[in-house]
Amino acid sequence: MAALGNRGTVTEASGFKPEEDAQKLYSAMKGTGTNEVTIIEILAHRTIAQRLKIKEAFKQSVGKELVDCLKSELTGNFEKVAVGLMMPAPVYDAYELRNAIKGAGTEEACLIDILASRSNAEMKEIVATYKKENDKSLEDDICGDTSGMFQRVLVSLLTAGRDESTKVDEAQAVQDAKDIYEAGEARWGTDEVKFLTVLCVRNRNHLLRVFQEYQKISGRDIEDSIKREMSGCLEDVFLAIVKCLKNKPAFFAERLYKSMKGLGTTDSVLIRIMVARAEIDMLDIKAEFLKIYGKTLHSFIKGDTSGDYRKILLELCGGEK
Repeated sequence: MAALGNRGTVTEASGFKPEEDAQKLYSAMKGTGTNEVTIIEILAHRTIAQRLKIKEAFKQSVGKELVDCLKSELTGNFEKVAVGLMMPAPVYDAYELRNAIKGAGTEEACLIDILASRSNAEMKEIVATYKKENDKSLEDDICGDTSGMFQRVLVSLLTAGRDESTKVDEAQAVQDAKDIYEAGEARWGTDEVKFLTVLCVRNRNHLLRVFQEYQKISGRDIEDSIKREMSGCLEDVFLAIVKCLKNKPAFFAERLYKSMKGLGTTDSVLIRIMVARAEIDMLDIKAEFLKIYGKTLHSFIKGDTSGDYRKILLELCGGEK
C-alpha cells in the first residue's frame, strides 16, 4: 500500500472493534428503511485499513458483502461516496479511471486529476490494480480512448518514470527552461514533445528551478505560456502537472472550487477528491482553499450539496475550520 499521509481529516478511530461496527451497519440496513446516520458515523470516521477490517467482519457475521448491501440500500451520490470509501486507494483510483474510460465519451478530467497527481509508487500500484481488476492494461484502454499528444503525455505519466530524487542540476535547469521557451513562446507553432520530456521526467525540485529560470527568460509564468501555447485536454494535463509540482493541495483546492462554483456541481470531481484525499492531505487542501478563495471548503460543500450526501462530505471535510 502506498503510504497514506498524516495530513488527513480522517484518522484512526480509537477503541476500534470491527465486529461491533459490522453489527451496527447490519442493523442500520436490515428491515425497512435505512439508518443513514449510523452509516455516515462509521464510514466517515474510520481509516481505509479499518473499513477493510469491518468489511471482513461483516462478511463473516452476516454472510454478505458489505459493499453489495450498501449499494442496495443507498442511492445517488451518497451511495457513490460510501462505496468509494470501501476501496483501498489504488483500487479506488483504478475504478475511477475505468469508469472515466468505459462510458460514452471519456471523462478526461478524471484521467488528468489522477495521473498528474500520483507518485511513481502510487502509479505503479494503480497500473497493477487496473490490470488485475479489468483483465486489460490501463495503457491499452487509455490509448483506445484518447489520441494525439494528450495520449502521449498520459502514457508517459503511466510509466511512473519521473526522477524522484531531490537534486537540481543547475546547468540542465537553465537548458530545460531554454528548451521549453524555444519549443513554445519563441517559435511559430509549439513543439509539445519538449514540454513532455521536461515536465513528465524531471524531479520536482529541478522543475521548480526550471520554472524560475523560465520566468527570467520569457518574462512570464510557465502556466501562462502553457495557456497561450496549448488548448483543450493537452493544456489541462500540462497545467495539472505544473500545479501539482508547485503545490498539490492547492491544485486539489482549485479543482474542488471549480466543481462547485457557478451553476450546478460537478459531483464526479467533488466525490473523487473528497474520497481520495480524506486520509492523505485534506487538512492542507482546506487550508489552501481558505487562503485562495477566502471561504472555507466546509461552507462551499454545505451550500452546494444536500441530504445525506452533504452530511457524509462534511464529515470527510472535518470541521468548519
